[in-house]
Amino acid sequence: MPTYRIAPSLLSADFARLGDELKAVIAGGADWIHFDVMDNHYVPNLTFGPMVCQALKPHCQRADGSAVPIDVHLMVQPVDSLAAAFADAGADLISFHPEASGHVHRSVQAIKAKGCKAGLVFNPATPLDVLDWTIDDIDLILIMSVNPGFGGQGFIDSALRKIEQARKRIEASGRDIRLEVDGGVKIDNIRRVADAGADTFVAGSAIFGKPDYQAVIDAMRAALQG
Repeated sequence: MPTYRIAPSLLSADFARLGDELKAVIAGGADWIHFDVMDNHYVPNLTFGPMVCQALKPHCQRADGSAVPIDVHLMVQPVDSLAAAFADAGADLISFHPEASGHVHRSVQAIKAKGCKAGLVFNPATPLDVLDWTIDDIDLILIMSVNPGFGGQGFIDSALRKIEQARKRIEASGRDIRLEVDGGVKIDNIRRVADAGADTFVAGSAIFGKPDYQAVIDAMRAALQG
């Protein structure tokens, strides 16, 4: 059995109570905290900056004191300056869209030089070809199952084929690379996403849109094990 990770997205949290929301979803069983960073340029929305990440970092821990990783998804252009700022703010993983970087390999290396794990993100219509040249250097592949920019969208079924293709590339590489999926993941489809090869699941409105975060996360884990 793969080790599954559930990464609630703060994009769907109550921004007026962001610290409390963070603590509640960690208490509910979150494995990672997903940070959707949008710049109103690469995507038509504007969300969090590094200062928010820095403010929340001390609260990203479980009751036993163990750390909950901050998983930053950069939907920005250019990449490098903000990646460095989020690394300094406490991010543990930083992923970016290859088409948003002028030099993908250099951006990956700059993230890793900061002590963070680096990932590449693929939009629904973006091919995986860049992995031919970068898979030996990255720690995470993030497949978008919606078009980036807004929460609450429906799952795009063709993403399942891309997840399968990404899993084959990971297995061929022989490396320990996380395969994450973001967009429209819910209790009723998370098993299908896992069966396609994913091991890490971003969920926003599916968790924060419900009154009991632990109940949703528990139900997702039950579906994954079922």
